[in-house]
Amino acid sequence: MPHHLSVRIDPNSGFCFGVIYAIQMAEDLLDEQGYLYCLGDIVHNDEEVERLERRGLRIIDYDQLANLRREAVLIRAHGEPPSTYQMAMENELTLVDASCPVVLKLQNRIKTSYDKQDRIFIYGKHGHAEVRGLLGQTSGQAVVFESLEELLSHELPPRLTLYSQTTKSTDSFYRIKNELVERGYEVNANDTICRQVSNRDKDLRRFANQFDQVVFVSGTKSSNGKVLYQVCKDTNPATHFISKVDDLDHNWFAPGQSVGICGATSTPMWQMEQVRDALLAL
Repeated sequence: MPHHLSVRIDPNSGFCFGVIYAIQMAEDLLDEQGYLYCLGDIVHNDEEVERLERRGLRIIDYDQLANLRREAVLIRAHGEPPSTYQMAMENELTLVDASCPVVLKLQNRIKTSYDKQDRIFIYGKHGHAEVRGLLGQTSGQAVVFESLEELLSHELPPRLTLYSQTTKSTDSFYRIKNELVERGYEVNANDTICRQVSNRDKDLRRFANQFDQVVFVSGTKSSNGKVLYQVCKDTNPATHFISKVDDLDHNWFAPGQSVGICGATSTPMWQMEQVRDALLAL
């Protein structure tokens, strides 16, 4: 068994402010009233969701929302389309809105763009919570695409307006924009990627470079987790993805190695600390 691993947690990893704000809001209300409905997973991390469910959080979907009357419902950081607010009004629901300010600003920009009748294309993940909220600003008219290939498979207008889900990679976004410009399209590109996410790229590269092994902790549903894990893996091939402490394999490590622990914007600090403690106990 390896012993004396030196282990360090990345100080820049862990919840972004949007998630911290939503969870803080949920915890305050749980303390107050003992339970709280939340539309969709409050964060794309099963362990954190389970922790909050034990405190009384009740995760519901749209069908359940439609049948709810006169209750308080939390809107998570990803934001929601206008149809959700409409339904809440009809059902006399109180919305506790923890939409991230970065996402709300983007929703407003897309709405303004749509009102000007721009042809809107959104670089993002189909069906993702945030993307649904963005698409809702355009009455479902905008085109969502996940890659340049997919975008080019559409009949593109000569002038198009480009937006991005807040957690996408800035590099990919600009590659797509430049490729379109080279092909002769007129592109109004709005880089709406959250700087707290995009700056993590650089921080993570620096961090991952310093260790023999890197353990990346993230929920499997996190888009941002997939992007950041790839950043780590490209920087340091000895990077291991785990979604909970039980996924650790002691065969990854050799005596005396240095290990770095990092995670997504949806990875709670307590989970990275759990992983650290497990590694120090090896």
